[in-house]
Amino acid sequence: MNGEGGPMFVDSHCHLDLLERKGQAPQAVVARARAAGIGLAVTICTRLSEADGILALAESFPDVWCSIGVHPHEAETEEVTLDRLLALASHPRVVGIGETGLDYYYEHSPRQAQQESFILHIEAARRTGLPLIVHTRDADEDTLAILRREYAASPFTGLIHCFGGSREFARAMTDIGFYISLSGIVTFRNAGDLRETVRGLPRDRILLETDAPYLAPVPCRGKVNEPALLPHTATMVASLHGLTVPQLAEITTANFFRLFTRASRAEKAPGNA
Repeated sequence: MNGEGGPMFVDSHCHLDLLERKGQAPQAVVARARAAGIGLAVTICTRLSEADGILALAESFPDVWCSIGVHPHEAETEEVTLDRLLALASHPRVVGIGETGLDYYYEHSPRQAQQESFILHIEAARRTGLPLIVHTRDADEDTLAILRREYAASPFTGLIHCFGGSREFARAMTDIGFYISLSGIVTFRNAGDLRETVRGLPRDRILLETDAPYLAPVPCRGKVNEPALLPHTATMVASLHGLTVPQLAEITTANFFRLFTRASRAEKAPGNA
C-alpha cells in the first residue's frame, strides 16, 4: 500500500473479511488504499472459527497483517482457549491479540463470558509479547479494573481501539503504557467532547484506524468505510493537534511500529494487487 508521494498512513484496525462479504474484493480495497497513501493495514479477527480466512488475507498482500482473537460479542458462542490463541498467534503474519474486551451496550454475550475471554486474551498477549487490541463500549469501569489488575500482576502492551471514551479513561490507559486508536468517530458532528479529549492525548500514544466497514468518517457518512478513507480522520486529528497531515502520518506510523513490533514495512507492494 504505497501511495505515490505524500505521507504514509497505517490503518491499525480494519476488517477486510467483512468488506469482502459486502462485495468489496480485497484486491480492489487494497489497491484503493495504496493509492490513498495507506502504507500498511491490520485486518482484525473477531472469531477464531474464521481465523484461517483472516490469515489467508494477510498472506495475500505484503502490506496487510492481522490479529487473532474473539470479539466480546462472540465470547459465549466461540470456543476460545489459551492454547488455541497461542498456536494461531505463532503465525508470522499475526501482529496482535484481539479484538477482545467488553461490550455492555449490546451484551450479545453474558458479561461473565466476556470477562473470562478478555482475561484469556490478556494472558495470550503477555506470553507472546504481542499487543492486546481492546474493544470497550459502555464498560469502561470494568475494562479499566481488569486491565489495571492484570497489568499489575504482569505487564503487557496494548491499545484501546476505536476510542470514544472520557479524558479520565484515556489518561488511565496511557498511564499504563497503552496507546489510543482514533477512528472516524472523531469527525462526527456530535463528537465535540471527544475532539476535546483527543486534543489532550499524548502524541506518542496516538494511532489511526478505520474499523472498516464501519464508521465512515465525514464527509463519507452513510457509505461503506474502507482503509482508503483514513486520510479524512487523519486530517481532523492533525488539526486538533496543530500538525500538518504529513507530520501526523509520520508520528502515528512511528507509534504503530513501536507498538506492533512484529509488523514491518512492505519492501514492495505489487501494483496489481
